[in-house]
Amino acid sequence: MRIGIANDLPSIAEALRRIVSARPNTRVAWVAKDGAEAVALCAKDTPDLILMDMIMPNVDGVEATRQIMRSTPCAILIATSSVGSNAQRVFEAMGHGALDAIDTPSMASTSRTGAAVLFAMIDRIEKVIAGRSGKYRTIAAASPTRAVAGGGSLIAIGSSAGGPAALAKVLGDLPADFPAAIVIVQHVDDRFATSMADWLNRSSPLPVRVAVEGDQPVPGSVLLAGTRDHLTFKSANRLGYTPVPTDYVYRPSVDVFFQSVVRFWRGPGTGVLLTGMGRDGALGLKALRDGGWHTIAQDRASSAVYGMPKAAAEIGAAVEILAIEKIADKLKQMFCSGRAVRVKP
Repeated sequence: MRIGIANDLPSIAEALRRIVSARPNTRVAWVAKDGAEAVALCAKDTPDLILMDMIMPNVDGVEATRQIMRSTPCAILIATSSVGSNAQRVFEAMGHGALDAIDTPSMASTSRTGAAVLFAMIDRIEKVIAGRSGKYRTIAAASPTRAVAGGGSLIAIGSSAGGPAALAKVLGDLPADFPAAIVIVQHVDDRFATSMADWLNRSSPLPVRVAVEGDQPVPGSVLLAGTRDHLTFKSANRLGYTPVPTDYVYRPSVDVFFQSVVRFWRGPGTGVLLTGMGRDGALGLKALRDGGWHTIAQDRASSAVYGMPKAAAEIGAAVEILAIEKIADKLKQMFCSGRAVRVKP
């Protein structure tokens, strides 16, 4: 695996170079001292992965990520001094297509903890790039039934690279009195899930928070998966987390969540699959459609990374393929007009 490093601090760039060089079958493709140089180097020699700092002179990590994903796209992992204190920039970069974020290991941590955390993240990204998703397979669609009394409506959303900006757009365009519950699985490190919920909450008329064990989706509210375990329905109206399947590279997995929706939810609902690298969510969206749900995939033109929605489109999982600007309007049309799509009797 070839990795590019973009960091303006020589000591941190050297620490990252040492860590990367110590990983088997991995080498440093180049080291850029700022975002502008990273863009130029990537155009000449596109690596498999870039470790991108956020705070750099000339062109920062957000703008460098935007330019790279537009011209010479590749996997980008945000590696910055403090993801928490740079949350706004981090989620903006993820909105342009960065896969995830990690606190940059210090020189003192290169031999143990810092290296182990970074290696684990690189391992996971390498599997996503290679398209290896694990052994989990789609379940058969449950026999749909009519909505139970008081069951409410559900919007199930999955997203990955590019997801933060797409989610902010969809949620921001919904009214404060939106009558359905919303549950989101976004690929993000569990240490930053709360920060992402807070970030989304600032752009959404609906309250957004991290889902906890035993949560019940409530109309007019948004729950976001918040751990490395998979968020699932464990009963007809209760959410929870499970480590199974343990070998699945996508954690939390959109497929696992969507398929639990098929298994347990009996109210009206719509499944939505947004921008992201890989194929996670495609089989789950197909299971929702086969179960009688209305399903939507984001279109190529508006996706920062056209991987997950493309995979869904290829297997006929999406009833509609829409630009991100049109998805909230469609949800309002379906759920605010009293004509919510229900599963078949």
